[in-house]
Amino acid sequence: MGTKEAKAAKSEATDAIFRIYSLGVRTNRDAWAYSFNRNELTENMNRLIGTYNAEVDRWKRRENQDANVDDFVISDDAKIKWSRDLKLDLQRGKIAEYNEGKARNSLYRPFTKSNLFFDRVMNEEVYVFPSIFPTLETEAENRVIVVPSIGGRSDYWCFCTDIIPNLTITSIDGSQCFPFYTYDESGRNRRENITDWALEQFRAHYRDEAITKWDIFHYIYGLLHHPDYRERYQANLKRDLPRLPYTPDFWGFAKAGQQLGEIHIGYETVPEYQLTFIENREVPIDWRVEKMKLSKDKTQLTYNDFLTLEGIPAKAFDYRLGNRSTLEWVIDQYRVKTDKRSGIVNDPNRADNPRYIVKLIGKVITVSLETVEIVEGLPALEV
Repeated sequence: MGTKEAKAAKSEATDAIFRIYSLGVRTNRDAWAYSFNRNELTENMNRLIGTYNAEVDRWKRRENQDANVDDFVISDDAKIKWSRDLKLDLQRGKIAEYNEGKARNSLYRPFTKSNLFFDRVMNEEVYVFPSIFPTLETEAENRVIVVPSIGGRSDYWCFCTDIIPNLTITSIDGSQCFPFYTYDESGRNRRENITDWALEQFRAHYRDEAITKWDIFHYIYGLLHHPDYRERYQANLKRDLPRLPYTPDFWGFAKAGQQLGEIHIGYETVPEYQLTFIENREVPIDWRVEKMKLSKDKTQLTYNDFLTLEGIPAKAFDYRLGNRSTLEWVIDQYRVKTDKRSGIVNDPNRADNPRYIVKLIGKVITVSLETVEIVEGLPALEV
């Protein structure tokens, strides 16, 4: 899919499908730089930036020019989270700035969108993402295939998104991201990231001039889901980026990959799977989540004291990303969390859409079932 040589050259490669690829964004201060609530993100980041900029000013005015930065800076977890690069930026005199344009959508975990403060100073590494999703507008047209970094410890997985992904989408593995488009950091000069060489190779092999780069993108996404592909190349996928065989049915994989991409990106718009709502009449109606819990047989979900959801199909747990099923990811992430060091509370409940989480559960079950059905219907790798 990609090579370091092609990536370094930033030009048309003769041995890779994608010109560039990137790790997901790494903040090293997720409690500060991520939040379900945009207003909370603004408050947290303004507080952090204020502390950081004051420390930059104090460093510039220090009397002891040989001072050790580790000993010099304020150590207060409630005010700032230091990292290696942030201390280097302090020493360089870089000032941080908050503006609303840096508050972006991000895929923090599978089917878990969050607000991210996207900034070169406040994020430890943004990698190539200022050229992949430089502006909010590019989210409407760009797509990224995300796969585990080399040396992934969980079973192989892949995902497709139209927003900035976190480095560790599945907690346990890093992520390598292959975009369809790249841009200047202004959002202009859009370029297709699949090489002309790759397009020529696919057209020549299949003797089909109708194949487009979007078709290749969808073909790849479909193929990466194939259980036989994952099993056959399991060892290779642990130590190298994916290498893609030509299969007998290009269009079968391309169609399936397009369907998978549409439901994975558009998961918030699919119909809800119809669960049985068991309401506790002894407590007030309440759609707020603190922490959800599955029953031992995984057929019921305790949503809160007011509501239990019943009738979860066993097959919903067959669609997994990393070490959890997609539904288990949602249960794990959509809970109220308090960061022990900073005291920051991250609350997924939405005052403007109080039933968002309960609806999300039904939608993710639908996506899981449809994904399993599409994967089971993928063409054979070989005739």
